[in-house]
Amino acid sequence: MLSVSNLEVVYNDVILVLRGVSLEVREGSIVALLGANGAGKTTLLRAMTGLLDVHDGKVTKGQVTLNGQNVTSWDAPKIVAAGLGQVLEGRRVFSEFTVEENLRVGGHTRSGGLAEPIEQVYELFPVLKERRRRTAGYLSGGEQQMLAIGRALIAQPQVLLLDEPSLGLAPKIVQQIKEIVVEINQRGTTVLLVEQNATMALSIAQHGFVMEHGKIVMDKPAAELLEDDDIRDFYLGRGESATSYRNLKHYKRRKRWLS
Repeated sequence: MLSVSNLEVVYNDVILVLRGVSLEVREGSIVALLGANGAGKTTLLRAMTGLLDVHDGKVTKGQVTLNGQNVTSWDAPKIVAAGLGQVLEGRRVFSEFTVEENLRVGGHTRSGGLAEPIEQVYELFPVLKERRRRTAGYLSGGEQQMLAIGRALIAQPQVLLLDEPSLGLAPKIVQQIKEIVVEINQRGTTVLLVEQNATMALSIAQHGFVMEHGKIVMDKPAAELLEDDDIRDFYLGRGESATSYRNLKHYKRRKRWLS
């Protein structure tokens, strides 16, 4: 349904951020994309959703394909209308708008009415219905994340990109977000889940990719990634060695992955 082939991205005509990235998100699946800060995950999402030009970036090689169509050069509204939605890192709700006004903004690419998709969002997030007239800036962090997800769902995307949805949230709320992602997928939306919380992401994904320094360095079924020693050490926090010998192990790990 969504694929990236040999993608390279440059910022300001100088900084090469993505270096031949390829991945595939199959219809009906949840796919996890893991990586530390600076790995290139958010840049990859920007390339998929037509937001690179906002950040002085451009694709210099490769392509992004959605449902068989090359969308690499499309602008963001056209890509959203074609069925690709995104929840940005940090939630980015309109803090001075009400909950329902935020949801209505999410439907600007739709040609039909908004009453039905808004009710579907309220069914998925009952707390948002209770607070539909409340100013979004006064919601809790978890509620704002639900609102950001709900806003993206108003356009009824076929594929939903989630950028760090668990960031800064308490463990109880992270569990709720995890269950919501599963529910969204079960309702028919394909999901690409970008996370540093590998335990959460891999526990619900069917497949996973790991990025480092603008490259995909691992590509396996999620269950195999959960059992991989390097993933367990460096992304799941197993043992003191991940802290005490991080630089040395990082070198050995990359040497093994890229050999």
